[in-house]
Amino acid sequence: MKNKKLLYAASLACMLLMACSGKPVVESERNLKNVLGNHFLVGVAINHLQLQGQDSAALDIVKTHFNSIVPENCMKCMIIHPEENVYDFELSDRFVAFGEENGMFVVGHCLIWHSQLASWFCTDENGADVSPEVLKQRMKDHITTIVKRYKGRVHGWDVVNEAILEDGSYRNSKFYQILGEEFVPLAFQYAYEADPEAELYYNDYNMHFEGKRRAVIKLVEDLKARGIRIDAVGMQGHVGMEYPQISDFEASIEAFSKLNVKVMITEFDMSALPMVRYSANVTDTVSFEQSMNPYPNELPSRELEAWNKRMMEFMNLFVKHSRHISRVTFWGVTDGDSWKNDFPMRGRTDYPLLFDRNYEPKQFVKELLGE
Repeated sequence: MKNKKLLYAASLACMLLMACSGKPVVESERNLKNVLGNHFLVGVAINHLQLQGQDSAALDIVKTHFNSIVPENCMKCMIIHPEENVYDFELSDRFVAFGEENGMFVVGHCLIWHSQLASWFCTDENGADVSPEVLKQRMKDHITTIVKRYKGRVHGWDVVNEAILEDGSYRNSKFYQILGEEFVPLAFQYAYEADPEAELYYNDYNMHFEGKRRAVIKLVEDLKARGIRIDAVGMQGHVGMEYPQISDFEASIEAFSKLNVKVMITEFDMSALPMVRYSANVTDTVSFEQSMNPYPNELPSRELEAWNKRMMEFMNLFVKHSRHISRVTFWGVTDGDSWKNDFPMRGRTDYPLLFDRNYEPKQFVKELLGE
């Protein structure tokens, strides 16, 4: 019960506010964005099937429970900018229009990332690395074209994604190899010039590691010292039952909160499966694969109860620090949407999101809603 008290109080406070305003509390208002909306935006990632109208049940959930959206893949470079002078805005246009039609806070994801990068971006016609000058111009053209297209419509951008490793060093991406650390401030400056009103974010995972925490703090401080806008740090929340320690996650929330930027919990999901620990001594591949995919049909009640309990503990943490946390975004609508399925090995069936494969809310959600 102790783990639930904070969120019950949040839910009650939200309902009391509506009651005091003279607005009746009706069943349709028992949703996540109303229960938690007094603390932070409640976001969700939308995938291509939903944008193409092939998953209307998931879109109904999005409209009911969330007030912020982010695209899972359609704004990533290899999709939106597959060739040097070719852009494909079909799905991203649908994404932004959906957010506008439903009065949502729209987040663009992501402008500069080493992964899912179009193959042409950092190389010349012979496959060699381009010069620093060429890469700067390509970055500027890419960022300017996309951000200006949605100027005033996309409210915030993940400008740079996953540039720093857990030990605090920079990832040895093509951006880093060609431009060094300078690619990060360049990206933020180009984004600001394209839309000075949009919020600008640095987004990364495993932010609970002390080395990465220190490096991100230094990054934010350096940008600010140079007069370059950065509005928030996005802490990706790809967590599991065994990792991270909540105290380590909280330490990073507290550290980033002192930087005079917003903190955002992004890409949040929680794997219900054991961590994959590969070993050179694995001789029984079938046995290993079965142990790593223990629940192919459904999550047993004991494991589901533990998942709900730990999810509530994280949500209590976010509410506790809601003075500094402006958004909590879940990385998908239902368990069937999640990238955690088939990761990091094919055949894994996971259960990391708020709604199950039948589009039903899990117990954690029901408790939030007071059901």
